[in-house]
Amino acid sequence: MAIFMTGDTHGDFSRFSARAFPEQKDLSKADYVIICGDFGGLWDGGEAEQRVLDWLENRPFATLFVDGNHENFALLRTYPICEWHGGRVRVIRPSVLHLMRGQVYEIGGKRIFTMGGASSHDIRDGILEPDDPAFEEKFQRLDAAGALFRVNHRSWWAEELPSEDELQAARKTLDRIGWEVDHIVSHCCPGSIQEMFGGDLYQRDALTNFFDEVRARCRFQYWFFGHYHENMVIEKKFVMLYERIIRLK
Repeated sequence: MAIFMTGDTHGDFSRFSARAFPEQKDLSKADYVIICGDFGGLWDGGEAEQRVLDWLENRPFATLFVDGNHENFALLRTYPICEWHGGRVRVIRPSVLHLMRGQVYEIGGKRIFTMGGASSHDIRDGILEPDDPAFEEKFQRLDAAGALFRVNHRSWWAEELPSEDELQAARKTLDRIGWEVDHIVSHCCPGSIQEMFGGDLYQRDALTNFFDEVRARCRFQYWFFGHYHENMVIEKKFVMLYERIIRLK
């Protein structure tokens, strides 16, 4: 059994074509590719999107993902939940599974803790409300100016960050296993790690602070994350991924 890791896909799964990912010729549905958030395959629920998900289901491997900040959380919630390898997943297709927040899975002899979510960095100029009478005027003005903004429940959802209940549930999960795992998979990373490569470019939030707590308390081998659109290793065990696909040893 093989496990591969990669970063944000944003609904573009071309890196999983046979040409781009030739290793798949030797894989089966017992092998996994894990996407570190911003899966993006659930956005508008349209026919084209369904065809892309069917294409992904037809890959020889299984696709697993944690959620990022650029997900349609309202659509994601419509998919059924089941127990899988010791944790809960949402079943998008039989072999396309959402690894939910605060879960621990036993995969190929590895104990993996997952915690999706992150703060959007492309909302500096605001979040528009679609029922605002001035919505069209504001949208056109911001769009023409190249502003960084999103539209509530169309391109941005408050659920991008875990609730306090989700954070507490994650702590209870880690309490249950003695705060010891093989790997951690998330979308963003601990605030202290974020500051090493981003300085003050990225702001701390409740999730990055929680991850600092996890960093201090949890024993782990590697922490894989996406979100920042670069490939980088920090302090030997924090692995930032974007378009690269790497295999776990």
